[in-house]
Amino acid sequence: MSQSSVFLLMVGGQIESAEGLDEGLTQVTKKSRDDRQQFVWNFPLDITFKTTNPFGWPQLIVHAYGIDAFGTDVVRGYGVTHVPITPGRHKIRIPMFVPESSSQLQKLTAWILGRRPEYVDVRVLAQGEGREVTRVRSQGFLTVSFNVVMKDMKKLGYDVIPSEMSTSVIPESVGPNSGGTTET
Repeated sequence: MSQSSVFLLMVGGQIESAEGLDEGLTQVTKKSRDDRQQFVWNFPLDITFKTTNPFGWPQLIVHAYGIDAFGTDVVRGYGVTHVPITPGRHKIRIPMFVPESSSQLQKLTAWILGRRPEYVDVRVLAQGEGREVTRVRSQGFLTVSFNVVMKDMKKLGYDVIPSEMSTSVIPESVGPNSGGTTET
């Protein structure tokens, strides 16, 4: 079984693409032959954004396609994540999902016609509006590696530190007996 993937870097607000592809089709891949049975896309995305305001931070929208039992190209999953906001190397696990038919009749019709539900415009995934009425089913995960470089953010008044230097403080105990304070 083989799958291809389509990516879209969605930007909004005052951020715009300065250089590189913000939409495209990756290569076709096949399931690995080991016990993990993973699909691997080694497809680097090199894109530069420019802005003076972080409103509308870029999001990566991925939709994977594959061939079903009838030989029809169908959506295998959609996934969305924001591009990390700190410089450095980031590994993000994106939950994938597929839209579901809203009734049993629509589900039967989709199966007979070989046309599963899919989004007409995937940009809706990067927005909050209208997503709450879509019925979806979980379809696994996609792991994406980001290498983020930022330039001149300090000049604009934004203090960003590399991800290797930032640390999260996780309280050892949480609950009514924890005392409610955390040392940093």
